[in-house]
Amino acid sequence: MNELIRRLKEQPDDGSIPDLVVAAEANSDVDLSRDLALLKGVWELRWSSATQPWLKQVNWLENIQILDPVNSRGMNLLRLSGPLGEVAAVTVEAEISTGGANRVGVRFRKGGWRGPALPGGRRLELFKTVNQSFPAWLDITALTNELRICRGNAGTTFALLKRHDMAVSDFF
Repeated sequence: MNELIRRLKEQPDDGSIPDLVVAAEANSDVDLSRDLALLKGVWELRWSSATQPWLKQVNWLENIQILDPVNSRGMNLLRLSGPLGEVAAVTVEAEISTGGANRVGVRFRKGGWRGPALPGGRRLELFKTVNQSFPAWLDITALTNELRICRGNAGTTFALLKRHDMAVSDFF
Protein backbone atom coordinates (compact mmCIF):
# COMPACT_ATOMS: atom_id res chain seq x y z
CA MET A 1 0.00 0.00 0.00
CA ASN A 2 2.88 2.36 0.68
CA GLU A 3 3.94 2.28 -2.98
CA LEU A 4 0.37 3.02 -4.07
CA ILE A 5 0.11 5.95 -1.66
CA ARG A 6 3.43 7.33 -2.92
CA ARG A 7 2.36 7.08 -6.56
CA LEU A 8 -1.03 8.65 -5.84
CA LYS A 9 0.73 11.60 -4.20
CA GLU A 10 3.54 12.03 -6.71
CA GLN A 11 2.33 10.54 -10.02
CA PRO A 12 -1.46 10.03 -10.07
CA ASP A 13 -1.39 9.32 -13.81
CA ASP A 14 1.16 6.49 -13.46
CA GLY A 15 0.12 3.44 -15.50
CA SER A 16 0.95 1.04 -12.66
CA ILE A 17 -1.74 2.46 -10.36
CA PRO A 18 -4.59 0.15 -11.51
CA ASP A 19 -2.48 -2.93 -10.65
CA LEU A 20 -1.44 -1.40 -7.32
CA VAL A 21 -5.12 -0.70 -6.52
CA VAL A 22 -6.06 -4.33 -7.21
CA ALA A 23 -3.17 -5.55 -5.04
CA ALA A 24 -4.16 -3.22 -2.18
CA GLU A 25 -7.75 -4.47 -2.37
CA ALA A 26 -6.58 -8.11 -2.31
CA ASN A 27 -4.55 -7.46 0.85
CA SER A 28 -7.29 -5.56 2.65
CA ASP A 29 -10.00 -6.69 5.03
CA VAL A 30 -12.54 -3.88 5.51
CA ASP A 31 -15.17 -4.23 8.20
CA LEU A 32 -16.97 -0.96 8.86
CA SER A 33 -18.31 -2.24 12.18
CA ARG A 34 -14.66 -2.21 13.26
CA ASP A 35 -13.17 0.47 10.96
CA LEU A 36 -15.88 3.16 10.89
CA ALA A 37 -13.68 5.77 12.59
CA LEU A 38 -11.16 5.48 9.72
CA LEU A 39 -13.88 6.44 7.23
CA LYS A 40 -14.49 9.85 8.79
CA GLY A 41 -12.53 12.64 7.20
CA VAL A 42 -11.79 14.76 4.18
CA TRP A 43 -10.66 12.65 1.23
CA GLU A 44 -9.18 13.81 -2.09
CA LEU A 45 -9.68 11.81 -5.27
CA ARG A 46 -6.26 10.90 -6.68
CA TRP A 47 -7.19 8.19 -9.21
CA SER A 48 -10.36 6.88 -10.82
CA SER A 49 -11.28 4.33 -13.46
CA ALA A 50 -14.04 6.69 -14.66
CA THR A 51 -14.08 8.33 -18.08
CA GLN A 52 -16.01 11.45 -17.01
CA PRO A 53 -13.64 14.42 -16.63
CA TRP A 54 -15.08 15.48 -13.24
CA LEU A 55 -14.27 12.02 -11.86
CA LYS A 56 -10.65 12.08 -13.03
CA GLN A 57 -7.72 13.51 -11.12
CA VAL A 58 -6.31 16.70 -12.67
CA ASN A 59 -3.89 19.20 -11.16
CA TRP A 60 -6.14 22.24 -11.58
CA LEU A 61 -9.22 20.73 -9.90
CA GLU A 62 -9.73 19.47 -6.35
CA ASN A 63 -12.22 16.64 -6.13
CA ILE A 64 -12.96 16.35 -2.42
CA GLN A 65 -15.24 13.97 -0.53
CA ILE A 66 -16.16 14.65 3.07
CA LEU A 67 -17.49 11.74 5.12
CA ASP A 68 -19.04 11.93 8.58
CA PRO A 69 -20.64 8.49 8.99
CA VAL A 70 -21.50 8.87 12.69
CA ASN A 71 -23.73 11.82 11.77
CA SER A 72 -24.89 10.21 8.49
CA ARG A 73 -23.46 13.06 6.39
CA GLY A 74 -21.40 13.17 3.23
CA MET A 75 -20.44 15.79 0.67
CA ASN A 76 -18.77 15.82 -2.74
CA LEU A 77 -17.04 19.06 -3.63
CA LEU A 78 -15.43 20.11 -6.92
CA ARG A 79 -13.39 23.31 -6.87
CA LEU A 80 -10.48 24.92 -8.62
CA SER A 81 -7.10 24.31 -7.00
CA GLY A 82 -5.47 27.28 -5.34
CA PRO A 83 -6.98 30.51 -4.00
CA LEU A 84 -9.84 30.61 -6.52
CA GLY A 85 -11.20 27.39 -5.04
CA GLU A 86 -12.46 29.32 -2.02
CA VAL A 87 -14.58 31.58 -4.24
CA ALA A 88 -16.87 28.91 -5.60
CA ALA A 89 -17.37 25.18 -5.68
CA VAL A 90 -19.91 22.73 -7.05
CA THR A 91 -21.22 20.74 -4.10
CA VAL A 92 -23.54 17.79 -3.58
CA GLU A 93 -24.63 16.92 -0.03
CA ALA A 94 -25.76 13.42 0.86
CA GLU A 95 -27.15 11.32 3.64
CA ILE A 96 -24.96 8.28 4.13
CA SER A 97 -25.49 4.99 5.93
CA THR A 98 -23.46 1.86 6.47
CA GLY A 99 -24.72 -1.60 5.73
CA GLY A 100 -22.91 -4.89 5.58
CA ALA A 101 -19.22 -5.23 6.21
CA ASN A 102 -18.07 -2.62 3.71
CA ARG A 103 -21.03 -0.87 2.03
CA VAL A 104 -21.85 2.82 2.38
CA GLY A 105 -25.29 3.80 1.12
CA VAL A 106 -25.59 7.26 -0.43
CA ARG A 107 -28.77 9.31 -0.83
CA PHE A 108 -28.04 12.64 -2.49
CA ARG A 109 -30.13 15.41 -0.90
CA LYS A 110 -29.11 18.77 -2.39
CA GLY A 111 -26.55 20.22 -4.71
CA GLY A 112 -25.43 23.47 -6.21
CA TRP A 113 -23.04 26.36 -5.78
CA ARG A 114 -21.06 26.91 -2.60
CA GLY A 115 -19.48 30.32 -2.34
CA PRO A 116 -17.02 31.99 0.01
CA ALA A 117 -17.34 32.12 3.77
CA LEU A 118 -18.70 35.33 5.25
CA PRO A 119 -17.91 36.91 8.61
CA GLY A 120 -19.78 35.13 11.38
CA GLY A 121 -19.35 31.67 9.86
CA ARG A 122 -22.10 31.91 7.25
CA ARG A 123 -21.46 31.00 3.62
CA LEU A 124 -22.97 32.13 0.34
CA GLU A 125 -24.78 29.12 -1.16
CA LEU A 126 -27.32 28.36 -3.84
CA PHE A 127 -28.64 24.82 -3.52
CA LYS A 128 -31.43 22.82 -5.10
CA THR A 129 -33.01 19.59 -3.83
CA VAL A 130 -31.76 16.50 -5.65
CA ASN A 131 -34.37 13.94 -6.66
CA GLN A 132 -32.34 10.74 -6.70
CA SER A 133 -34.29 8.01 -8.45
CA PHE A 134 -31.89 5.13 -7.80
CA PRO A 135 -29.99 3.76 -4.82
CA ALA A 136 -26.31 4.71 -4.81
CA TRP A 137 -23.59 3.04 -2.82
CA LEU A 138 -19.86 2.61 -2.41
CA ASP A 139 -18.17 -0.62 -1.41
CA ILE A 140 -15.08 0.27 0.59
CA THR A 141 -12.45 -2.24 -0.56
CA ALA A 142 -9.38 -0.85 1.24
CA LEU A 143 -9.26 1.56 4.17
CA THR A 144 -6.44 3.01 6.26
CA ASN A 145 -5.89 6.37 7.89
CA GLU A 146 -4.20 7.49 4.63
CA LEU A 147 -5.90 5.59 1.79
CA ARG A 148 -9.44 4.66 0.79
CA ILE A 149 -10.28 2.57 -2.23
CA CYS A 150 -13.92 2.10 -3.14
CA ARG A 151 -16.09 0.79 -5.95
CA GLY A 152 -19.31 2.57 -6.78
CA ASN A 153 -22.67 1.26 -7.91
CA ALA A 154 -21.83 2.31 -11.51
CA GLY A 155 -18.72 0.08 -11.50
CA THR A 156 -16.15 2.85 -11.09
CA THR A 157 -13.14 2.34 -8.82
CA PHE A 158 -11.80 5.32 -6.85
CA ALA A 159 -8.57 5.79 -4.89
CA LEU A 160 -8.59 8.67 -2.42
CA LEU A 161 -6.04 10.04 0.03
CA LYS A 162 -6.99 11.56 3.36
CA ARG A 163 -6.40 15.31 3.67
CA HIS A 164 -5.12 15.73 7.21
CA ASP A 165 -4.88 19.49 6.62
CA MET A 166 -8.70 19.73 6.44
CA ALA A 167 -11.39 18.80 8.95
CA VAL A 168 -14.96 17.60 8.51
CA SER A 169 -16.05 20.61 10.60
CA ASP A 170 -14.65 22.93 7.89
CA PHE A 171 -17.51 21.79 5.62
CA PHE A 172 -20.48 20.98 7.88
